[in-house]
Amino acid sequence: MHTDIQALNQKIAEKNKFVADIKREMAKVIVGQEYMIERLLIGLLSNGHILLEGVPGLAKTLTVKTLSQTIKTKFQRIQFTPDLLPADLVGTLIFNQKESTFTTKKGPIFSNLVLADEINRSPAKVQAALLEAMQERQVTIGEQTFKLDDPFLVLATQNPIEQEGTYPLPEAQVDRFMLKLSVGYPEKNEELEIIRRQTAKVIAQPEAVIEPADILAARETVKEIYMDEKIENYILDIVFATRQPEKYGLADLKDLINYGASPRASIFLAQASKARAFLMGRGYVTPEDVRTIGMDVMRHRVILSYEAEAEELSTEDVIRKVLNRVEVP
Repeated sequence: MHTDIQALNQKIAEKNKFVADIKREMAKVIVGQEYMIERLLIGLLSNGHILLEGVPGLAKTLTVKTLSQTIKTKFQRIQFTPDLLPADLVGTLIFNQKESTFTTKKGPIFSNLVLADEINRSPAKVQAALLEAMQERQVTIGEQTFKLDDPFLVLATQNPIEQEGTYPLPEAQVDRFMLKLSVGYPEKNEELEIIRRQTAKVIAQPEAVIEPADILAARETVKEIYMDEKIENYILDIVFATRQPEKYGLADLKDLINYGASPRASIFLAQASKARAFLMGRGYVTPEDVRTIGMDVMRHRVILSYEAEAEELSTEDVIRKVLNRVEVP
């Protein structure tokens, strides 16, 4: 096994060179935000959609757009509004009067990277159309079904502070997203750099440094990364501790959690941990990979009770307790 790991480490060192290139190009435009950039790359490498949540003006849209510019790929930004229709997203059939036939007009969903901006601004039927495409990676227009291009990644943003005129995503639909990121404010020195860049004469533009084929090849390498049985059991312990907290010495959480994390949490935690190991240039997963990505995989999958709300506990507080209590292998 030791020689296998060494060979895999060498393979990863060759295959993950583009990560540094992407980060370098993104740094021309984005100041700081390492957390968000790393998670976007993890989503890209493990074929998982991402939900970004944060107050306006934190460069969520800009970061996604900049990432798309570093890849020679098709990018679409869709601004979700209350009057958006499913046809505006997936496409529709148009009647050709000359030939008396219907032709298919494909919508903006037919892209590699799709930015669903302010996803909670559109009604349920539009969200459902997007989520079908995310899950099945195909779209049905009329009687025809079209496969979506690979890679296909949905990066959705939502603003957590406004409730007026929004349509919150139901829990079952939020569960389709591999990661839910909580984007925070920049540091003071970072914000100074942002001001200087945005008021400069010339605003830098990133260059495309990678082909979609490179991403697909990297995904295959990510699947080869070694995960020990101890790590697999560690992932299961974390997920099961949200369902049966009393068995993990967390009896105080039993009345605070209504629903624990779904099996998708276990799958995504394993996939995302492998992707992080790839980013770090390692051929094996460590408990640190699992702990680092754990909050982003679980944040939207644990549903708290009214008691937790009464005690002013957030989902993050509960998950933090789980991560701190479950024994690390």
